[in-house]
Amino acid sequence: MIETLRCECEAAGCEHELRESNLMLVMETPGGTRRAYECDCGAVTVTVTK
Repeated sequence: MIETLRCECEAAGCEHELRESNLMLVMETPGGTRRAYECDCGAVTVTVTK
């Protein structure tokens, strides 16, 4: 079982942990919850959870 789940920036060379302060958009769909995070480096990472 996963004990700790982290959200990190996926830009090349950037491994910053994305926090709630980086959260820009939350969207609920039948397929799950989509969250868009903008890192300080300018990259956007999207996560999907069910």
